[in-house]
Amino acid sequence: MPDRRLEKTLGALVCGVDEAGRGPLAGPVVAAAVILPARLPRGLSSGIDDSKKLTRERREELFAGIRECCSFGVGEASVAEIDRLNIFHAAMLAMQRAVMALPAAPGHVIVDGNHAPKFACAATAVVEGDARCLSVAAASIIAKVTRDRFMIARAAEFPGYGWENNVGYGTAEHLAGLKRLGRTPLHRAHFAPVAQLELAFVDAAE
Repeated sequence: MPDRRLEKTLGALVCGVDEAGRGPLAGPVVAAAVILPARLPRGLSSGIDDSKKLTRERREELFAGIRECCSFGVGEASVAEIDRLNIFHAAMLAMQRAVMALPAAPGHVIVDGNHAPKFACAATAVVEGDARCLSVAAASIIAKVTRDRFMIARAAEFPGYGWENNVGYGTAEHLAGLKRLGRTPLHRAHFAPVAQLELAFVDAAE
């Protein structure tokens, strides 16, 4: 389970940062930054974990608790930015925006992964940070739920891709919808499955 040992050693006002949505075929990449209070409610501190290890229902519960007692910021990079910058640089941009959205500037940032973007303060990249650092795990939940809600809301606008279930990831249902309907403005045109289908449509037309 993640804990606060690293946050405590850094001494400054620390925020954890994580992102959601590097792998999907559609939708933005969303990042969150979370500053934990000195004390968390016991049920919340023992429940926060890497968002990938939690059910959708549990993430929703923890999302509400984190928002209630923690300082947080959310940033995103759009599909257009992903296609222009590539997904790595778009994720770095979303993380920078999330930290800038915090109500107070942190003194140190812990980023999940092996790369950290440039911030106005010091930053530490921690591989599997969402499984090790409580603030990063909290950020993973905020980012994941925020992005999932966005994609589920868009499912009614763009039916046939199964976004209410796959939130933009390349499931069989999503790929079948792409093949049948083509891409939407929320699809990442440069991601291989989307680009390959575009080429297939062009070949068929010729």
